[in-house]
Amino acid sequence: MNTINRREFVKNSVYSAGFIGLSACASNHTEAQRSDSNRSPSLTAEGYGRLQSDPLGRMRLPKGFSYKVFSQAGETMDDGFIVPGAHDGMDAFPGPNGLTLLVRNHEMKPLDSSDNPFSKSTAWKDLDTSKLYDAGKSGTQLHGGTTTLVFDTRTQELKRHYLSLAGTIRNCSGGSTPWGSWITCEETTVRAGEKLHKDHGYNFEVPANYQMGLAEPFALKEMGRFNHEAVAVHPANGVVYQTEDRPDGLIYRYIPNQRGQLSKGGKLQALAIKGSPSADTRNWAEMNQSAFPKNEPVKVEWIDIHDYESPNDDMRYVGHKAGAARFARGEGMFYGNGEIYFACTNGGTKKYGQIFRYKPSPNEGLAGEENDLGILELFIESQDLELLKACDNLTVAPWGDVVICEDDGGSSAIVGITREGKMYKIAHVDMDSEVAGGCFSPDGTTFFVNIQRNPGQTLAITGPWRSRIA
Repeated sequence: MNTINRREFVKNSVYSAGFIGLSACASNHTEAQRSDSNRSPSLTAEGYGRLQSDPLGRMRLPKGFSYKVFSQAGETMDDGFIVPGAHDGMDAFPGPNGLTLLVRNHEMKPLDSSDNPFSKSTAWKDLDTSKLYDAGKSGTQLHGGTTTLVFDTRTQELKRHYLSLAGTIRNCSGGSTPWGSWITCEETTVRAGEKLHKDHGYNFEVPANYQMGLAEPFALKEMGRFNHEAVAVHPANGVVYQTEDRPDGLIYRYIPNQRGQLSKGGKLQALAIKGSPSADTRNWAEMNQSAFPKNEPVKVEWIDIHDYESPNDDMRYVGHKAGAARFARGEGMFYGNGEIYFACTNGGTKKYGQIFRYKPSPNEGLAGEENDLGILELFIESQDLELLKACDNLTVAPWGDVVICEDDGGSSAIVGITREGKMYKIAHVDMDSEVAGGCFSPDGTTFFVNIQRNPGQTLAITGPWRSRIA
C-alpha cells in the first residue's frame, strides 16, 4: 500500500477494538499525595506483572520487557542540527521498506538555553530563515518545533533523525491525520512585539517524510489562536477536534473546506450542550453549582467562532458567553471506535480528572446534522488517586486497551486500561520528568514514549505485548 492508505488502514485497525469500560482517571500535582510506584496489586494483575527494578534508574518495566534510549537531547542529528529538549507529543507512521516514521514535538520556550536545536550547530549558519515560522528579533531564537525520526523496529535501530519544523513555541501535543501527517500545536498565545516577529498560538501541519527537510511553516490560523493542546481527526470527513489547556477552556472543532486540505480554510466552532447554554462540566466543588451528570449522554450543538485570531486571548470567554460549555484543562485526545475521547486533567469534585467521550453525528459537520446531533458523555470522573493521576497523552493499543501517559513529575507512570475498565502498570519513570507521546509502531511490536526532561529522550519498549491479546 502507499503511505497514506496504509496509515488509514493501520489507524482503523488499531482503533477498531475501541475504548470500553474505562473505570477511572485521576490527576495529582502535589508531592504529599504521590503514592507508591507499584501502588496496589490490582493495578498489575490484569497486565504484565510487577515492575522490575532498573539498575540505570530510568524506567521500571514488567519482566520480559526492555527499552532502548535514542534521539536524546543534545545529540547531533543527521542534518547537523541538535536534538532539541522537552520531548512531548508524538505519533508513529508507516515508512518505506517497513520502517517507522516518528514525528515528535518539543515544548521549548524562546531563549531556552539548553538543548536547543541551534546551539553548537554547524547547520545554523546555512539555514534558510524563510523555513522558520518566526526568526525572532534582537537575537531571540525560537527553539520549539518538531523532529522526525526514522526507526527500524526489526533491528531496534534509529536510522536517522532531523529537524522538521522550526521557529515555533511550546509545541506540546497534537495528533496524527488519516492522510499521513502530524498536526503540532503551540501551547501559547504570545503576541508579536519586541522579541517576536509574529503572533503565536497556532497549529502547523508536518508531513511524515522519510526524506530530511523542514516543513513549510504555515500557521493554520483558521483553526484558532488559543492555548492548544491536542487534536483528533475524524477519518471519514476530516473534521478536526481540539482541546484547550486552560482551567476554563472550551472544546473546538474545525470543519475544513476540503478534507485533508487544512490550509485551504474552514469553519471553527465550539461545543455546547443542547438545552443547557454555557454549561460548566468541571464539577468543581467550590463552584457551588449543579453537577454535570455522569454517564448520561447529552446532545451537543456547535457554536460558530468568528474571530479565530482572538487578539485578546479571550476566545474561551466569548465562546462561553455565547453558549459553549466550559471544561477543566483539556489535554490528551484521540479518535477510536467511532468516538472522540479527551481528558480534562483537573476536572471533577476532587479535581482528580475526567474523561469525556463524544460520538459524532452521522452527518457531522454536514447539512442535516441538526436532525441527528452528536452525543457527549462524561464517561469518568475519578474519585481515587490510586487508580490513575495526571492523565495526559492518550493512545489505544493494537489489542484495544487504552494506554495513558501520566504527567506528575517524579511519580509519572504509563498505565494500561482494559476494555473492562481494569488497570495495570506498563512502566514507571524513576526520573523527575513527565512521560509523553506514547504510541505504537504500525507493526505493533514497539511502544515509543518520551521522557520529557533531564534530559529529553525517546524510548522504544519491546516485550510480550501480544500476551494481552485475548
